[in-house]
Amino acid sequence: MNDVAPLSLYVPEPEFRPGDEPDFSGVKIPQAGSVRRPEIDVDPEEIHDLAYSIIRVMNREGEAVGPWAGYLDDDEALKGLRDMMTVRAYDARMLTAQRQGKTSFYMLSLGEEAIACAFQRALSPGDMNFPTYRQQGLLITAGYPILDMMNQVYSNSKDPVAGRQLPVMYTSKKHGFFTISGNLATQFVQAVGWAMASAIRGDTKIAAGWIGDGSTAESDFHAALVFASTYRAPVVLNIVNNQWAISTYQGIARGRAATFAARGLGFGLPSLRVDGNDYLAVYAVAKWAVERARRGHGPTLIEYVTYRVGPHSTSDDPSAYRPQKESDAWPLGDPVERLKNYLIRKGVWSEERHAQAKAQIESEIAQLQKEAEKNGTLHSGPKPPPRRMFEDVYKEMPLHLVRQRQEAGV
Repeated sequence: MNDVAPLSLYVPEPEFRPGDEPDFSGVKIPQAGSVRRPEIDVDPEEIHDLAYSIIRVMNREGEAVGPWAGYLDDDEALKGLRDMMTVRAYDARMLTAQRQGKTSFYMLSLGEEAIACAFQRALSPGDMNFPTYRQQGLLITAGYPILDMMNQVYSNSKDPVAGRQLPVMYTSKKHGFFTISGNLATQFVQAVGWAMASAIRGDTKIAAGWIGDGSTAESDFHAALVFASTYRAPVVLNIVNNQWAISTYQGIARGRAATFAARGLGFGLPSLRVDGNDYLAVYAVAKWAVERARRGHGPTLIEYVTYRVGPHSTSDDPSAYRPQKESDAWPLGDPVERLKNYLIRKGVWSEERHAQAKAQIESEIAQLQKEAEKNGTLHSGPKPPPRRMFEDVYKEMPLHLVRQRQEAGV
């Protein structure tokens, strides 16, 4: 055995590190409109190729082309643009608030707005999302009050969850938004379970699970796919591949698989990849998968190819692990700019109207922020009364908590 070299491990490395000049020219981006659109009842065996390509609708000239185009009218696309602009304005305000010490923590969805905003438009009332902490667009598109979101971020006297969750971990049953879990992969398991329960009840509501690229390496991801595949649960399983799991390059979680979507093939799931910065493509693919689930054809796995422009959170400094200009070089562009350019080309929007809408939205968000801060912030103003920590946990308060509350005098 003397002629055998010592064993070693292979550790995947990102192509670019701080100080490098990012160049994504080698990334394979298919032409817009070139990927076929199958029928919703297609046999998953017949669409394996969709797990390796990228479904795109908007080309570089701002036109909608191909078989996935035509599923949104102009008014709906304009609403989508406003949704994304609202998310971006809200994020910017809350990021500044965190830097000013008004809240402890915040997480941006900068560059990823199209994914949540477009997907929510494909759902129906009563459907349930099991989201990660970067899908605030689901709530904003569904009409959840931004003031309530701000109150939670500030953990103030009007915080709808009374300080029992992290600032960005919202929840609203009415708006189809299951409470966010910091252990992201659990959302897939819970989404599949909820969908199975809906089917057992004979209901018509479906579930949508959300996960990041890094969390696909966790066991809950695989357990969810087993149950979804075996029982053909009415669920859409979404992987947001934004290239970075905090500071870990997505290649670590992907392993030797060519794509994250390809992991669904081994479970017999129809698996698709979509341009996550193309609002029209995200909506068309979401609509296809949602209809497939609702009509009893089972689950779909979708990988959204996008880029996390901002830091992982306000606790993160991405300059330590990636080039400063990497997001500028990302070949799929900015989702807001792309949809804006599409609408301008169609003649239903203009740079002037966009500037006016941006100013109006930012003014509305600023006014809501002032109102929220009247209810208190992390270090100033009203706070939830101490008795709230004993409420809303048990239907009937157990004796040991009654005694503790009495001892605390609240």
